[in-house]
Amino acid sequence: MSIDYHEKLKSSILPFTGILLFFLLALYIRTVPAESVFISENFVRFGGNDPWYHLRNVESILHNFPSMLWFDAYTQYPHGTDQVFAPLFDMVLATLIWIIGFGDPSTELTQTICAYYPSFLGSLVVIPTYFVGKWAFNDRRIGLLAAFLIALAPGQFLSRAIIGFNDHHIAEALLSTVVAMFLIAGLRRSESSDFTLSHLRENGFSQIRPILPYFLLTGFFLGAYTLAWKGALFFSFIIGVYITAQHIIDHMHGRSTEYLAIGGMAIFIVALVMVLLTPAIGGTKDLQIKGLLAGFVAFPILSIISYYMRGKQLNRYYYPLSIAVLFGAGILLARVVSESAYALVTSVFSYFMRTGGGLTIAEASPLLMRNGVFTLQPLWYNFGITAIVSFFALLVLTYIAIYRRNNREQTFLIVWTVMIIWAMLQQNRFAYYYSVNASILSAYLGIRILDLVGWKDIGSPFTETAGNIGNWLRQIKPVHVISLILILLVLAYPSYNLASQQNQGTGGPNGYWIEATQWLKYNTPDPGLDYYESYEQPPAGQLYPYPDTAYGVMSWWDYGHWIEVIGHRIPNANPFQQGIGGRRNSIEEENKPGASTFFTAPSEAEATKVLDAVHPDPDKAGARYVVTDVEMATGKFYAMAAWTLDTSDYYVRVQTNQGTQTLPGERYFNTMEARLHIFDGNGLKQYRMVHETPAASTVEVGYKRVYNALFSGGNTIEESNTGYVKIFEYVKGATITGEAPEGEKVTISTTILTSTGRTFLYSQSMVSDGTFEFVVPYSTEGPIAGETQFDTMPIGPYTITYGNVMETVSVSETDVLSGNIIEM
Repeated sequence: MSIDYHEKLKSSILPFTGILLFFLLALYIRTVPAESVFISENFVRFGGNDPWYHLRNVESILHNFPSMLWFDAYTQYPHGTDQVFAPLFDMVLATLIWIIGFGDPSTELTQTICAYYPSFLGSLVVIPTYFVGKWAFNDRRIGLLAAFLIALAPGQFLSRAIIGFNDHHIAEALLSTVVAMFLIAGLRRSESSDFTLSHLRENGFSQIRPILPYFLLTGFFLGAYTLAWKGALFFSFIIGVYITAQHIIDHMHGRSTEYLAIGGMAIFIVALVMVLLTPAIGGTKDLQIKGLLAGFVAFPILSIISYYMRGKQLNRYYYPLSIAVLFGAGILLARVVSESAYALVTSVFSYFMRTGGGLTIAEASPLLMRNGVFTLQPLWYNFGITAIVSFFALLVLTYIAIYRRNNREQTFLIVWTVMIIWAMLQQNRFAYYYSVNASILSAYLGIRILDLVGWKDIGSPFTETAGNIGNWLRQIKPVHVISLILILLVLAYPSYNLASQQNQGTGGPNGYWIEATQWLKYNTPDPGLDYYESYEQPPAGQLYPYPDTAYGVMSWWDYGHWIEVIGHRIPNANPFQQGIGGRRNSIEEENKPGASTFFTAPSEAEATKVLDAVHPDPDKAGARYVVTDVEMATGKFYAMAAWTLDTSDYYVRVQTNQGTQTLPGERYFNTMEARLHIFDGNGLKQYRMVHETPAASTVEVGYKRVYNALFSGGNTIEESNTGYVKIFEYVKGATITGEAPEGEKVTISTTILTSTGRTFLYSQSMVSDGTFEFVVPYSTEGPIAGETQFDTMPIGPYTITYGNVMETVSVSETDVLSGNIIEM
């Protein structure tokens, strides 16, 4: 016994060493752009959008340890939001930081661990990938090659685990692969410890004891996966599809199916208990419970039907037919009992598809569609050559399973892979799931090719049959070495090359947005709400009781988390797609107030109506500040319009010297977004620029050239790039009144000096009917304590001109904020 154990230990040294090296390789690749994350001593730039909200959650947990932030009043003003994320990812991370920091971790320690955490999790994926490859094919070589390939995997699997991208996505990939690993281990054991109900009656649980721990561990990690991602019912569905398919296969081959019922029930009951013990799962707890309960009930029914038919020796083909009838009856019952359940069941094959504005969410768009055009390029970007190799390997495995022999592990691998492909084609985010499948399948095909050139004839260094390493090495011939090098180069080099190109940065807010959000934090009034408070969720149907000093910041949803976490201000819209407004299904729907309707509003008056409608209280505005950037004014504008389902005429086809081009049209230049960012808010009555960041070289100049050439009517604007991010304040405005001869054109103007040293002319004009009245947003006398400390303002008083008359008038900040009337 001790000799056998010693031999097994010796045979494990090489695989262990390989896995450790692949882990370190994966960790190195993912931490290359560390300098772009740790950009200063007191600022860590996390990637993307959601990683910032995970930081928000972790900081909240640490300040209120161990309480989760179940309701956040610091976003989606004036409603706040229930916790959108499933809790496990942030709870585990916060607990780890709390332990390392001895109960009082510093901000620096917190942010450093958060930055490295996704890279660590992404590197850990090599371990379950190795075991899945090894156990599915009973071949350590396949496991090792799969682990090597996943360590090098490019595309979304890399980007979701790059340093600074602290999001739950990579935890999904890790936990789902662990679930697959233990399920495959249980299926392997079940083939050597097959049992039936009669065995259970005769021997009790002794026969199931060897495999039950694997199914229980599968259930535990399925539960952990469910607590880490609110869409985790997806993987429960994969397991359910596999168990159903395996029931049919086993029944058609005359084998017992009871192990599937017991295993499936064990898996789902453990996950179900974990779900029941969790207060909330991003608003999907009820759905998770229903899905797990459905599987728990369905699995024994499938086995009982099989057991009955085998006992009665009925035609085997009746079994899949009875399952189809049962499924159809279930759909009809759902339609009678619950419309929501019926809609869920019937929409299962397009479950992940988005429409309208949802298609503008980068991770939710179909994998092979770019700007409405079919393309295969994302396959290469995400998987390199393993995309092609894995698809071919899948076909080979499917052929073997159908026409030769199948084993349960490989059947699961086939079902798992097909389901991931189905999800990935609907939403490209699932590409980071498929990287695991692609690595395993490519490794399988690679090793099988090596066996064809003679590797199988020389045994394996991992088995006792190969003797010692020296004897094994002497069997290797040049053809073996050349074939191994070629397989590694073909499978691994494209992935390594792509990963080396793609790991040069993490993304996240650029310097302009960092500066703008920090300006908000230090130069606007405190909302009067503790950022780290453990907020009490308001009763259903009621608003959170914000203090009177609270206010919203209107911007596009992409930037909501940055405004909240960096700027410590309350955004109206956020990357949870909350506060966007607009329409979802039909142009006939109400165009609900929100960011999309505000920025696409055709006039200042319409935009202000939207702002007022955002807040249910008619005496309060939905936002005090509006933040725009050049991306919103150019490339992202179409996305804002798409959320309203009304995109016509914002861009028009125009014949130019360069041929027919799509250019911004008159409707675009009338929108609130264009009025604010392209025209600097010139002529607006209640919106004033209070800060702008430095400019960048962008297409803003091109938009201004189009305006000057086609729509200016002689009133041209300067064709230059201006602030990348601009912050405006919504104010009551001071009303300036006076008398002028009837019919005279009266103009009020002043020169605005921005925070970058740029100047522009602010002006309004009207025709007098004997009197004139202007509402102006700028104070000429500077900021006052306790209010906006703006650094963009007039360089002198307003000038009012008509005929040969010129008068000046000064406006105080109190006049602007209180809406005072100034009589000339």
